Amino acid sequence: MSHLGPEPESGKRVLRREFLTVRSRYTADDVRETGAALAARALELPELAHARTVAAYVSVGSEPGTRALLDALHARGVRVLLPALLADNDLDWGAYAGEGSLVSVQHRGKMALLEPAGERLGPDAVLAADAVLLPGLAVDARGMRLGRGGGSYDRVLARLDRAGADPALVVLLYDSEVVDRVPEEPHDRPVHAVVTPSGVHRFRRPSP
Repeated sequence: MSHLGPEPESGKRVLRREFLTVRSRYTADDVRETGAALAARALELPELAHARTVAAYVSVGSEPGTRALLDALHARGVRVLLPALLADNDLDWGAYAGEGSLVSVQHRGKMALLEPAGERLGPDAVLAADAVLLPGLAVDARGMRLGRGGGSYDRVLARLDRAGADPALVVLLYDSEVVDRVPEEPHDRPVHAVVTPSGVHRFRRPSP
Protein backbone atom coordinates (compact mmCIF):
# COMPACT_ATOMS: atom_id res chain seq x y z
CA MET A 1 0.00 0.00 0.00
CA SER A 2 1.05 3.60 -0.50
CA HIS A 3 2.25 5.53 2.54
CA LEU A 4 1.65 8.91 0.93
CA GLY A 5 -1.85 10.32 0.62
CA PRO A 6 -3.17 13.19 -1.48
CA GLU A 7 -2.53 15.54 1.47
CA PRO A 8 -1.18 14.86 4.95
CA GLU A 9 -4.32 14.71 7.06
CA SER A 10 -6.28 12.70 4.48
CA GLY A 11 -3.35 10.32 4.11
CA LYS A 12 -3.15 9.94 7.86
CA ARG A 13 -6.83 9.06 8.14
CA VAL A 14 -6.54 6.36 5.49
CA LEU A 15 -3.46 4.85 7.12
CA ARG A 16 -5.06 4.90 10.56
CA ARG A 17 -8.01 2.90 9.29
CA GLU A 18 -5.69 0.37 7.65
CA PHE A 19 -3.52 -0.16 10.73
CA LEU A 20 -6.51 -0.28 13.07
CA THR A 21 -8.15 -2.91 10.84
CA VAL A 22 -5.07 -5.12 11.11
CA ARG A 23 -4.87 -4.60 14.88
CA SER A 24 -8.51 -5.57 15.30
CA ARG A 25 -7.61 -9.12 14.23
CA TYR A 26 -5.23 -9.67 17.15
CA THR A 27 -6.51 -11.77 20.04
CA ALA A 28 -6.01 -11.16 23.76
CA ASP A 29 -3.33 -13.88 23.70
CA ASP A 30 -1.55 -12.08 20.85
CA VAL A 31 -1.56 -8.86 22.86
CA ARG A 32 -0.20 -10.56 26.01
CA GLU A 33 2.54 -12.41 24.11
CA THR A 34 3.53 -9.22 22.30
CA GLY A 35 3.56 -7.32 25.58
CA ALA A 36 5.93 -9.84 27.18
CA ALA A 37 8.31 -9.66 24.20
CA LEU A 38 8.17 -5.85 24.14
CA ALA A 39 8.91 -5.63 27.85
CA ALA A 40 11.96 -7.87 27.54
CA ARG A 41 13.39 -5.81 24.68
CA ALA A 42 12.45 -2.40 26.07
CA LEU A 43 14.04 -3.10 29.46
CA GLU A 44 17.39 -3.54 27.68
CA LEU A 45 17.26 -0.05 26.16
CA PRO A 46 19.83 2.26 27.79
CA GLU A 47 17.20 5.00 27.75
CA LEU A 48 14.99 2.93 30.05
CA ALA A 49 17.70 1.05 31.94
CA HIS A 50 19.07 4.33 33.33
CA ALA A 51 15.78 6.23 33.65
CA ARG A 52 14.55 7.36 37.05
CA THR A 53 11.19 8.60 35.75
CA VAL A 54 9.34 7.19 32.74
CA ALA A 55 6.10 8.62 31.35
CA ALA A 56 4.17 5.72 29.85
CA TYR A 57 0.57 4.68 29.12
CA VAL A 58 -1.74 1.73 29.71
CA SER A 59 -2.47 -0.12 26.48
CA VAL A 60 -6.11 -0.74 25.62
CA GLY A 61 -7.82 -3.19 23.28
CA SER A 62 -5.48 -4.59 20.64
CA GLU A 63 -2.68 -2.05 21.19
CA PRO A 64 0.73 -3.67 21.78
CA GLY A 65 0.58 -4.57 25.47
CA THR A 66 2.34 -2.30 27.96
CA ARG A 67 1.27 -3.81 31.28
CA ALA A 68 4.25 -6.19 31.59
CA LEU A 69 6.65 -3.29 30.97
CA LEU A 70 4.88 -1.01 33.46
CA ASP A 71 5.09 -3.68 36.17
CA ALA A 72 8.75 -4.40 35.43
CA LEU A 73 9.69 -0.71 35.57
CA HIS A 74 7.75 -0.25 38.80
CA ALA A 75 9.46 -3.31 40.30
CA ARG A 76 12.84 -1.79 39.43
CA GLY A 77 11.98 1.28 41.47
CA VAL A 78 11.42 3.51 38.44
CA ARG A 79 8.85 6.27 38.95
CA VAL A 80 6.24 5.55 36.28
CA LEU A 81 3.85 8.33 35.27
CA LEU A 82 0.59 7.44 33.53
CA PRO A 83 -1.77 9.80 31.72
CA ALA A 84 -5.29 10.88 32.64
CA LEU A 85 -7.23 12.36 29.74
CA LEU A 86 -8.61 15.86 30.30
CA ALA A 87 -11.76 17.30 28.72
CA ASP A 88 -9.74 19.28 26.15
CA ASN A 89 -7.72 16.16 25.15
CA ASP A 90 -4.64 17.34 27.03
CA LEU A 91 -3.08 14.92 29.53
CA ASP A 92 -2.72 15.14 33.29
CA TRP A 93 -0.43 12.59 34.99
CA GLY A 94 -0.41 10.33 38.03
CA ALA A 95 2.05 7.83 39.49
CA TYR A 96 1.68 4.09 38.87
CA ALA A 97 1.76 2.04 42.07
CA GLY A 98 0.94 -1.39 40.66
CA GLU A 99 -2.15 -3.00 39.17
CA GLY A 100 -4.46 -1.94 41.99
CA SER A 101 -3.64 1.72 41.34
CA LEU A 102 -5.59 1.87 38.06
CA VAL A 103 -9.24 2.77 37.56
CA SER A 104 -11.39 2.46 34.46
CA VAL A 105 -12.61 5.87 33.26
CA GLN A 106 -15.25 6.26 30.56
CA HIS A 107 -14.72 9.40 28.50
CA ARG A 108 -17.51 10.72 26.29
CA GLY A 109 -17.28 9.31 22.79
CA LYS A 110 -14.21 7.19 23.57
CA MET A 111 -13.45 3.71 24.86
CA ALA A 112 -12.89 3.31 28.59
CA LEU A 113 -9.31 4.05 29.59
CA LEU A 114 -7.32 2.76 32.54
CA GLU A 115 -5.97 5.76 34.42
CA PRO A 116 -4.01 6.28 37.66
CA ALA A 117 -6.31 6.36 40.67
CA GLY A 118 -4.12 8.52 42.90
CA GLU A 119 -3.15 12.17 43.06
CA ARG A 120 -3.11 14.19 39.84
CA LEU A 121 0.30 15.79 39.31
CA GLY A 122 -0.58 18.25 36.54
CA PRO A 123 0.20 18.31 32.80
CA ASP A 124 3.74 19.59 33.45
CA ALA A 125 4.67 16.45 35.43
CA VAL A 126 5.83 14.90 32.16
CA LEU A 127 8.71 17.39 32.09
CA ALA A 128 10.45 15.31 34.78
CA ALA A 129 10.55 12.18 32.60
CA ASP A 130 13.85 10.78 31.39
CA ALA A 131 11.95 8.75 28.77
CA VAL A 132 8.45 9.03 27.31
CA LEU A 133 6.66 6.03 25.84
CA LEU A 134 4.36 7.28 23.08
CA PRO A 135 1.43 5.30 21.70
CA GLY A 136 1.31 5.07 17.93
CA LEU A 137 0.02 3.13 14.96
CA ALA A 138 3.20 3.22 12.88
CA VAL A 139 6.67 4.76 12.65
CA ASP A 140 8.61 5.24 9.44
CA ALA A 141 12.28 4.98 8.51
CA ARG A 142 12.89 8.59 9.58
CA GLY A 143 11.34 8.07 13.01
CA MET A 144 8.14 9.94 12.17
CA ARG A 145 5.18 8.62 14.19
CA LEU A 146 1.60 8.10 13.06
CA GLY A 147 -0.61 8.68 16.10
CA ARG A 148 -4.31 8.00 16.54
CA GLY A 149 -5.29 11.56 15.70
CA GLY A 150 -6.56 12.81 19.06
CA GLY A 151 -3.74 15.33 19.46
CA SER A 152 -3.04 14.52 23.11
CA TYR A 153 0.56 13.55 22.54
CA ASP A 154 1.14 16.43 20.12
CA ARG A 155 0.41 18.62 23.16
CA VAL A 156 2.80 16.60 25.30
CA LEU A 157 5.58 16.93 22.72
CA ALA A 158 4.93 20.66 22.33
CA ARG A 159 5.10 21.06 26.13
CA LEU A 160 8.45 19.26 26.19
CA ASP A 161 9.76 21.48 23.40
CA ARG A 162 8.65 24.71 25.11
CA ALA A 163 10.40 23.65 28.31
CA GLY A 164 13.59 22.63 26.52
CA ALA A 165 13.17 19.06 27.83
CA ASP A 166 14.74 16.27 25.79
CA PRO A 167 13.60 12.87 27.10
CA ALA A 168 14.07 9.76 25.00
CA LEU A 169 10.94 9.24 22.88
CA VAL A 170 10.13 5.54 22.44
CA VAL A 171 7.23 3.85 20.61
CA LEU A 172 6.09 0.23 21.10
CA LEU A 173 4.72 -1.38 17.92
CA TYR A 174 3.98 -4.65 16.19
CA ASP A 175 6.61 -5.66 13.63
CA SER A 176 4.41 -4.82 10.63
CA GLU A 177 3.94 -1.23 11.84
CA VAL A 178 7.50 -0.11 11.07
CA VAL A 179 7.06 1.21 7.52
CA ASP A 180 8.96 3.13 4.85
CA ARG A 181 7.09 6.41 5.20
CA VAL A 182 4.08 8.02 6.85
CA PRO A 183 2.63 11.46 6.06
CA GLU A 184 3.90 14.25 8.25
CA GLU A 185 2.85 17.75 9.20
CA PRO A 186 5.00 20.69 10.34
CA HIS A 187 4.34 20.05 14.06
CA ASP A 188 5.36 16.38 13.87
CA ARG A 189 8.70 15.44 15.38
CA PRO A 190 10.65 12.20 15.08
CA VAL A 191 11.00 9.68 17.88
CA HIS A 192 14.29 8.21 19.00
CA ALA A 193 13.56 4.49 19.07
CA VAL A 194 10.90 1.92 18.21
CA VAL A 195 10.63 -1.40 20.02
CA THR A 196 8.90 -4.34 18.31
CA PRO A 197 8.75 -8.00 19.36
CA SER A 198 11.60 -8.82 16.99
CA GLY A 199 13.96 -5.93 17.64
CA VAL A 200 14.80 -2.27 18.20
CA HIS A 201 14.93 0.42 15.52
CA ARG A 202 16.96 3.50 16.42
CA PHE A 203 16.75 7.01 15.00
CA ARG A 204 19.17 8.70 17.41
CA ARG A 205 22.14 7.30 19.27
CA PRO A 206 21.61 6.95 23.04
CA SER A 207 23.50 9.41 25.22
CA PRO A 208 26.67 8.03 26.81
